[in-house]
Order: sequence, then C-alpha cells, then structure tokens
Amino acid sequence: MSDDRRALRELVRELVRAHGRTYAEEAGIRLRDTPQPLYRLLVLAMLLSARIRASVAIAAARELDAAGLRDPRRMAEADWQARVDALGRGGYRRYDERTATMLGEGAELVMARWRGDLRRLREEAGGDTETLRRLLREVPGVGPAGADIFLREVQRVWGEVGPLVDAKALQGAARLGLPEDPGELVRLAGGADTAVLAAALVRAALDKAVVDDVRRRVQRG
Repeated sequence: MSDDRRALRELVRELVRAHGRTYAEEAGIRLRDTPQPLYRLLVLAMLLSARIRASVAIAAARELDAAGLRDPRRMAEADWQARVDALGRGGYRRYDERTATMLGEGAELVMARWRGDLRRLREEAGGDTETLRRLLREVPGVGPAGADIFLREVQRVWGEVGPLVDAKALQGAARLGLPEDPGELVRLAGGADTAVLAAALVRAALDKAVVDDVRRRVQRG
C-alpha cells in the first residue's frame, strides 16, 4: 500500500471514529425495518432538508416524538397547533406553520398510499433506488434533499439502497481532501457501515470544525 493511500485510509478512519454517528441515532431513532422507526426517519429527513441547522431539526424531531407523534396515524390525527407547538419547542420556528401542515398532509398520504407502512413503499419500488427516490418525493415536504437524506440513512436496513454515498457526503469528502468517488470512499473505509461513513462525511460538509478536528487527530497520530 502506498503512503498516500495509507494516509487517506487513516483520515477516513479518524473521521468515522470521531464523527461516525448517523442522524437517526442522534435523534434517538433505533432504526429497524419496522413501520414506526421508518416513519420517524422520514419525518427527520423532511426536517433536516430545510435550510436550518441540523441540531435544530434533530431537536424538533425529538419534540415530535415526545408529543407522541411517532407514526402517521397519530401525526395525521393530531391537532395542527399541537404539531406547531412541538416544532416550536425544538426551535424549528422559522418554518413551523408550513412544516406542521406538510407533516399532516404527508402522514395522510402515507396512510392512504401505503397503509402507514413504508415497507410497502419499498415493495412498490421493486428494489430500484431511483424509484424509491421518486416515491419518497411524492410525500409532501420531501424534496430531493429529503429523499437523499432518507436513503442515506435507511441503507442500514434496506440493503438494496447501499452502498450509498450521496452528493452532500461527497462535498464533505472534497473538504477533507478525500476522493470524490463513492466506491473508492467505501473501500477506504474498510468494513465501516456505509450509512455511518456517509453521515460523518455530511458532518464534514456542514461544519468546518469537523474537518479541522479530523486533521488534528491525524496529525497527532
């Protein structure tokens, strides 16, 4: 192995070691291939896709969970003001009213289209990631960024999606001086969970302090 490649592998290892936590984990979602955690991930992806700090989106997701809005039926049946209030407690105030409406509409669609179970969306996609992405974007409030976030995280339990290192993660790779090739990044990460790798790269894309921290760790050896 060349010295350059060894250095890149060390950089990826330190990145994953220090910042390899998925956003679902940070939001308190124990991701499994069951209806409730999949729906909570969809809500989180919607919140994270807005132009707002990730920490605020995660806090808002936690507040929705604390309010009992953990599945599409409860979300759809909840009073609009209850959704607004939960988002506000999480600091999600800039978009709270519009987002509260989209959460209700999205929950109604998930109930009507997939009977509250996103595994049926997966079945409808037939193993094709682009079809999954298209179906996700039919949910109110889930645009291209939201669909990418959901897929990036759900690859932990929907194996056909991975290995997925999306455009936002590749921005993080570029900031770290890593190859902007998904396959090469996965190889450099060795046996690391690709969802964890991608989340760590996204953190580098969003926060220069992550990039600086990883470089310091590598220098300390």
